[in-house]
Amino acid sequence: MTAAPDPVGADRRAALAAGLAAVRARIADACAAAGRDPSGVTMIAVTKTYPAGDAVALAGLGVTDLGENRDQEAAPKAAEVAAAGAAVRWHFIGQLQRNKARSVVRYADVVHSVDSVRLARALGTAAESGRDRPLTTLVQVSLDGDPARGGALPGAADPERGLGPVAEALAGAEALRLAGLMAVAPLGWEPERAFARLAEVAAEFRVGYPTATVLSAGMSGDLEAAIGYGATHVRVGSALLGMRSTLR
Repeated sequence: MTAAPDPVGADRRAALAAGLAAVRARIADACAAAGRDPSGVTMIAVTKTYPAGDAVALAGLGVTDLGENRDQEAAPKAAEVAAAGAAVRWHFIGQLQRNKARSVVRYADVVHSVDSVRLARALGTAAESGRDRPLTTLVQVSLDGDPARGGALPGAADPERGLGPVAEALAGAEALRLAGLMAVAPLGWEPERAFARLAEVAAEFRVGYPTATVLSAGMSGDLEAAIGYGATHVRVGSALLGMRSTLR
């Protein structure tokens, strides 16, 4: 039997393995400091701008969760990774336009960035016909109210962008599953301030949605602070895969 071709080469595989070991050690240390079990934190390898070969190699190293933020890159990459026989869960983590919903539901297992009622409805409609199982969704929370960065607004009466209405739209859709919240630390905020605020929002949110326990927060530069405030999923790119090329 002919061996499958190496998707990246020995040097790149070794670099990925070293990055993975370092990130896993950081997660373990952060969990120890917070008195948490590391098994309660899922690392999502953010493969945006990296080739599908890297994603396949990471899967071979035991990474099961991969993240992308642009459909035009993610859709063909997911197809290429699947063709290589790698079994992974795809997380869509970027801001999502409603007209991309039908494409995203075909490959994504989790969408982290739902921040409007209209987007929730578009995903629900697309998932009804484009999937054979419910799509897991998270509400992206705005911690500073900046509309340019996306996110639903906690405590707001806005019927389109308020956290309550967005959550209700997701929870009420048969083809969707509301699993929790996601946030990005705002520019200029210390991570501790951002994730402390997110923890407050999450605690209030779980009163109404006790099964929505996922908290997606923290990236390469601030994952320790996020874990300290309860993150269940951290999204790691450069610390794992190296510095990215310029976005195309």
